Amino acid sequence: MDDPLLRRLVPALAAVPGVDAVVLGGSRSRGDAVAGSDYDIGLYFRAGTPLDVGALKAAVAPLVDTPSEGNVTEIGEWGRWIVGGGWLTIDGQSVDLLYRNADDVADTIARARNGVIEVDYQPGHPHGFLSPIWLAEVHHCRILADRSGTVTRMKRSLTPYPRALGEAIVARFQWEIAFAAGNAAKAIARNDTSYIAGSIFRALACAAQVICAINGAYVMNEKGALRLAGTLPLAPRDLEGRVETVWACFADKDYAAALDALNHIDRDVARLVEVWREAA
Repeated sequence: MDDPLLRRLVPALAAVPGVDAVVLGGSRSRGDAVAGSDYDIGLYFRAGTPLDVGALKAAVAPLVDTPSEGNVTEIGEWGRWIVGGGWLTIDGQSVDLLYRNADDVADTIARARNGVIEVDYQPGHPHGFLSPIWLAEVHHCRILADRSGTVTRMKRSLTPYPRALGEAIVARFQWEIAFAAGNAAKAIARNDTSYIAGSIFRALACAAQVICAINGAYVMNEKGALRLAGTLPLAPRDLEGRVETVWACFADKDYAAALDALNHIDRDVARLVEVWREAA
C-alpha cells in the first residue's frame, strides 16, 4: 500500500468490530482521479454482525484533522441504497466512508445476474439509484482488507458481465430515450424549458445506460456515464460531440434542433442494440 493516507487509515478501519472488508472506490480505484479527488472508502459488514459505529467513531477520531467536524452516521441513516457512512478530512484530503451490507449486496448481484434490477429515487442521483450501481462498486473497487474473502468472491462473480443484466438494462431504458424526447417535444409549445431540459437529461441518461450495457461496462452513476459510453466500441459516432450539440441547441432555445439531434442518437443506439443481439 503505497499511499500514506491509506497506510494510516485502513488498519484502523479494518480493526473496527463488524467491519468485514475495506475497499477503495470511486475515481481512485478506477485510475481516473485528479489532484484533490476524494477518497471513497467502502466498509462492508455482514447482516448478523453489523459494524460498531461507536468503535468506528473512536477509530477515526485520532486521524481526522478536526475531530469535532468528523461526521459518522448510524447504519441506515442515509437510506436503503446509500445506507450510511461518514464525511472526514484527513491530512487535508476529503475521505468519504460508505457502509454496505455485504449480504444485501450479494443478493442484489444474484438478482442482477438473473436480469432483475431496481431503480429508486435517491437525492444526488437525478436519474435514480440503479441497483447495478452496487455491482459497479464491487467490480471497480480496490480491495484493501477482506477478512472473510466476501468482496473477493463477489468481485469474481461479476466477470464476465452478465448477459441477463445487459438485457434487463436495455429493456428498462432503451424505449425511454424516444419517450422522453417525445415528452420534451410536447412541452415546446408551452415553452416549459425546465421540463424540456429534464426530459433531454432523462433521454441521454437512458442512452448512456443502454450503450454501457451492450458493451458490458458497469456504470457507477450518472456522472461521467456519457463520456464513458462514448469511449466504448459499440457507441454512436462522436457521441460526446453530439451530446454537446444537443445542449448547445437547447441553450440557443432551438428546442426542435436539440430534439432532432437527440432522436438521431436514439436511432443510432437502436442500431447498435441490434448489432449486439445479432452477435450473441
